[in-house]
Amino acid sequence: MSESPTDSAGQAWAGKSIPTSGFAGDTGGADPDLLAALATAHLTPDPDAEVALLSHVASARWLVPVVAVADEVDGSGDHAVETRSDMAAVTLTSPDGSRALPVFTSLETLAAWDAQARPVPVAASTAAQAAISEECQVLVVDVASAHATVLRPSMLWALAQQRRWLPSHLDHHVAAAVGAAVASESQVTGHRVEAGEPAGAGVLRVVLSLPAGLSADEVGAIATRIGERIATDGETRARIDALTFSLEAAT
Repeated sequence: MSESPTDSAGQAWAGKSIPTSGFAGDTGGADPDLLAALATAHLTPDPDAEVALLSHVASARWLVPVVAVADEVDGSGDHAVETRSDMAAVTLTSPDGSRALPVFTSLETLAAWDAQARPVPVAASTAAQAAISEECQVLVVDVASAHATVLRPSMLWALAQQRRWLPSHLDHHVAAAVGAAVASESQVTGHRVEAGEPAGAGVLRVVLSLPAGLSADEVGAIATRIGERIATDGETRARIDALTFSLEAAT
């Protein structure tokens, strides 16, 4: 009578299920629609292109690279010998100290960047949550490719929270927060929000209507107070990549 097959711990395989990543049948190729959206946003980073891109990004499969990192090294001989290693996600650090998690659309773009890295397929929300846990501020798509694209902090947080991303000047939550921050400034007779410059940087411009005759220090103090109120709301801060002010004469 033959014995039932077992695993290395002696437990029977019968009745067991092997968990999957949810990407069964994935061949490692890139989604053509995603590549097209990346190319468009890369060449013309306007709000419509970015909204379309994030829609594709949110539903796509991503490849996160992991590499072997030496955990224990034996240096007793003539040459150091790695005795144990762990797999770790790769992060990139820019000269200013900010960190990025690289993600890839396909095995091809990953191999072109680092042929030794192991691809781990994940959903966009998982990649974004991993980036935040690694204290990364952005995701970088297909590093070193012609369509390499940085997904800014506001995009990263939207993906991690699995909510729709909108440019900050079109975001109703941001509009309400700016309105609340301006409301207590009696000298501000009106305001509006709009896209700032440069395009593709996620800058929110708050235009303030102020009466003539205010000194530069008075104007600066008003803008500072408004900016500080906006910054104290973590949810609003996560939806704005950069903030600037401009002025117009009150009518």
